[in-house]
Amino acid sequence: MAKDKPTEKMKRKDYEEELQKLQAQLCQLQDWVQANKLRVIILFEGRDAAGKGGTIKALTEKVSPRVFRVVALPAPSDREKSQLFIQRYMQQFPAAGEIVIFDRSWYNRAGVEYVMGFCTPAEHKRFLSLCPQMEQYIIEGGIILIKLWLEVGMEEQERRFRARIDDPMRQWKLSPMDTESYRRWYDYSRARDLMFKATSSKHAPWNVIRSDDKRRARLNCISFLLKTIPHGRVKRDKVKLPKRSNKGRYNDQAGLRGMKFVEERY
Repeated sequence: MAKDKPTEKMKRKDYEEELQKLQAQLCQLQDWVQANKLRVIILFEGRDAAGKGGTIKALTEKVSPRVFRVVALPAPSDREKSQLFIQRYMQQFPAAGEIVIFDRSWYNRAGVEYVMGFCTPAEHKRFLSLCPQMEQYIIEGGIILIKLWLEVGMEEQERRFRARIDDPMRQWKLSPMDTESYRRWYDYSRARDLMFKATSSKHAPWNVIRSDDKRRARLNCISFLLKTIPHGRVKRDKVKLPKRSNKGRYNDQAGLRGMKFVEERY
């Protein structure tokens, strides 16, 4: 029997306690990925203001950026527009021992490019047709591919947009493209459903996370990833600091005399 949907948003204390447990497991996953030379791609897609950035931050803040590598590509250059559409994304694919997190991905073609008219209907249709084949090729090449869609409700998206307008530290998050996506809510809904129907395959399904409650969404996302990526515990040798050698003893503070120091205001 399905659990009832929580009516109250998660309290910060409960969230931080659970997040700490999950982040410890992410460190174990990191060791396993490195030791077994796994290659993993995690795609984050979703509506604007769905909480992708905050979820990625929670996922990566306690692990090494050399293992968990975040890729957020800007708009394509004129040169990149002349390449195969997938080409600039493939350049970012993981090597052995890496997890690459795409903050937006090749699915831009199924979302913003399609809705805003940055690609032709024929290009959109061709993308939806070829994408499952391309992803099959990626998986057969030994890469673990996980596709996540963060779904935020209409009212919650509006609340977040208005909060960004009123907060000078978050106004940078609100671009003209975001405000246009707000206006075209139903166009994006139709584009999402077309994308799901064409590209949620048996080998690379879409996994939807409700994100009206950001804290629950982050925990659910990390928990799902830990469950989905096979891993175990890697035994680590206990690190012991060696004794400092006094050989060649040197006054290391003398060389700082006369240097310009930053004012200690705190």
